[in-house]
Order: sequence, then C-alpha cells, then structure tokens
Amino acid sequence: MFNFFKSKKKPVKPTPEVTAESELPPEDTIEAEAEPKAISEVTPEIVSEAAPEVVPETIPEVIPETEAALIPEPVSTGETQPKPKLAGFASRLRQGLSRARQNFGNQLSGLFGGGKIDEDLYEELETILLTSDTGVDATNLLLENLRKRVKRENLTDAAELKIALQDILVELLDPLARPLDTTTQTPFVIMITGVNGDGKTTSIGKLANYFKLQGKSVLLAAGDTFRAAAREQLMAWGERNDITVIAQESDSGAKSDPAAVIFDAVNSAKARGIDIVLADTAGRLTTQLHLMEEIKKVKRVIGKAMPDAPHEVLLVLDANTGQNAVTQVKAFDEALDVTGLVLTKLDGTAKGGVIAAIAGQYPDNPPALRFIGVGEGIDDLRPFNARDFVEALFD
Repeated sequence: MFNFFKSKKKPVKPTPEVTAESELPPEDTIEAEAEPKAISEVTPEIVSEAAPEVVPETIPEVIPETEAALIPEPVSTGETQPKPKLAGFASRLRQGLSRARQNFGNQLSGLFGGGKIDEDLYEELETILLTSDTGVDATNLLLENLRKRVKRENLTDAAELKIALQDILVELLDPLARPLDTTTQTPFVIMITGVNGDGKTTSIGKLANYFKLQGKSVLLAAGDTFRAAAREQLMAWGERNDITVIAQESDSGAKSDPAAVIFDAVNSAKARGIDIVLADTAGRLTTQLHLMEEIKKVKRVIGKAMPDAPHEVLLVLDANTGQNAVTQVKAFDEALDVTGLVLTKLDGTAKGGVIAAIAGQYPDNPPALRFIGVGEGIDDLRPFNARDFVEALFD
C-alpha cells in the first residue's frame, strides 16, 4: 500500500492482532485510572550508520508506558531537512488536478472560445458547473456574480468570461483558505475524524511529516482501535517520520479503548513538552448514530486530559465522494463542531468542484479548508490556496 523504509533484520516481539472496539468506560473513571497496562509507546530506535551522510534506518520497539520515562528522546544530529519548494508543489498541484482540468477546463475553453454572451451560453455554463460537482447553491451564486460582472464591465465577447469566472471562483473559495495556527497551545491537540476509507490514517502520516519539517515535535495517538491493522499502519508512519506513537498493546485479552489511548497520549505529550498531538479515530458512517454518539464521548474525554482540547477537529473528506462530502461536513459538524477540513484524493477525480459546493453551503461562515491532497507522495498534502487551486484547474 505504501513504500515504507525497509527495516534491518532484528528480532521484534510478535504482537497478536488488535481486538475489536468495545464500548467506552464511564468518562469519570478514565482520569482516575492508573497507567493502563494496555497502553504502549512505539519509539523508533536510532541505528547509527558508518557514513554520516546516510540517513539511519529505524526499527520500531514496543516499550511499556511505565518504562517510557527512562528512555531518552532521540538526539538530533543538528541537520535540518530542506523544506519543499512552493514552486515544486504548484507543479504537483497542476499535475494532480490534470483529470479535473481536462474535464472542467477543456469544456470551459470550448465554451469561452468566442461568440456573443447570451442565455444559451449561461445555460451551457450552468450544465458544466453542475456536472463538475459544484452543487446547486454554488452554481447559482457563481452565475449570479458573473452576470453582475458582465453588466458592470460591459463584457460582450464570450472569451472575456474565462478570466471573469476565474476571479469570481477565487472570491468564492478564498474564505476557506485559512491556515492552521498550532502555536496557541502546547501541546496543540488535533483530533482527526471522518468516514471509513477517506484516508484519515494516511493524512495523519503526511501531516506529521509536514509539521516536523516546520521544526515541530509531534506525537501520534493510535485511537482507531476498531479497524484491522490501523495500529500497525500508524506505527509504520511513526517509523517513517521517526515519531513516537502511543498505541493499544496488541493483546487479544485486553479491551480496546480509543479514549484511553488518546487520553494517555495527551498526558505524555504534556510531560515531554511535545508541540503537536495527532489523534487518530475510527472511521464511522454518519448514519450510524450510536457511533456518532461514541465519538462525541471520545472528544469529551480528551477535554479531561487537557482543558479546551482538542484544539482542532479535522474532518477528512474524499474528493471522489462529490456531493456526499457536503452531507458529511454537516453531520460531523453537528456532532463535533468541526473546525477544519482536509480534502484528499483530488488527483483521483475528474470533477473537482466539491470545494465550491462546500463554500456554497456556507456563504457567510464557511469551514476552513486546512489541507488538500493531490497525490500519494508524503509531501503531497499541503495548505489550501484558492488562487493556486483555481489557476491549476483552468486550462
């Protein structure tokens, strides 16, 4: 599934499979519990190489939480990894949106090739927008503003509408482009949620890499104790990024408790002065009301570990779901007060209008689109910029 670093052959204690998720314990008992035996910490072990320029390979080692304080943090070599160039990402953004551009952009190029501006043109433009997952509300808003601009600037040729539509689309999407500020709290706790298969765990791994390149210390909490191999997947991302993972001990006889895992991770981050905690949670459908109530309880338990936490609730959305993404935003926002969005797999859709659809549903106070994903690379998840996105979408 992913190209992880190959580990050196070194005996590792075998771990049984993670048991299915069970009901959460009463909230008032979690804080009073002693260090649970079921919680373990996965800390990458640094193996020195002969040549200084070679990056050391790491091997995960499961360490009991009670012994974690005795093990020092990995010593920094003093070398800093270069930050990816923005120009490089702009190129990858354009490449990632190639399918959407061929579908949406090419149709607009044919429509705006020349000729007069009339009702037939507006109707054809409306069809293009609706079939690109832009949504009814956003489509009506775009057409209304376009008509006003045509009248205000006395535009008569269809070729002049291309730039006008680009500017109006940027105006619609720009309120969503609000970067995430993680400096307000230490640790800054980010709770990741979403439906099954939208790419939550993968997004966490990429976010960990993004924050680490900014010089932040990061800790991962494997709160998805329901999906098979979710723990192992997050541990692999921790190894790849050289980041500690707090996870449920793989013991078939122990009860799976996502709230306790994240609760323990927040306390560990506070003790160590970690900058950012990324907490994974199990995927759930918005129609599964009992699971939606359960994730509300997980959020309340996080608040017991640290007041006002989580400081950010990120909802991960799959761009391929189209209008269903709008429904997911509404359902999760009602349950968790979502503060930011992560839109993944934009490289896999030929439509690309879902961002406008979300903006059209919230004309006054749209949710913040923190990050977009345009590829499978570890650095292909980046902050959203409306102007860059629109320019990459048009031919």
